[in-house]
Amino acid sequence: MSTRAPSHPPISESSAEFWLLAHQVSKRTENERLNNIRSGFAPGWIRSVREAFRLSNEQLEALLNASISTLERRQRQQQPLDQVASERLDRLALLATQAMEVFETPERASHWMMTINAALDDERPLRRCETEIGGRQVHRALAAIVYGGVM
Repeated sequence: MSTRAPSHPPISESSAEFWLLAHQVSKRTENERLNNIRSGFAPGWIRSVREAFRLSNEQLEALLNASISTLERRQRQQQPLDQVASERLDRLALLATQAMEVFETPERASHWMMTINAALDDERPLRRCETEIGGRQVHRALAAIVYGGVM
């Protein structure tokens, strides 16, 4: 019986871009992050987050609180995302970075973020990133993994 972790497909260029962007966000001060949210995240985030987590159109719409047609138009016209989508991406970037610290690779962190979790009422951690409360729950779940706590 093998004790190796399950293999995950290698990350794409867009997926790698998400992890780089997420790392950059995690290094910013709260004021810098707030300013970035207010001015709107770049439309390139749409493609990179879709690839990093292999999101369907429906999942992407729910995460960013915008229709696919709106997201595609923003990409075509190179318009920044609105504050709601930008705040959700900021939250996701911080939590994905925390997951990467816990699971050590982007592939394993992505897998955990997309796997239904009993500690989160059988929801995917990524789905919980849609709200501040859900984001705090994901943060606590990751901390429990690190410190052996109970959720």
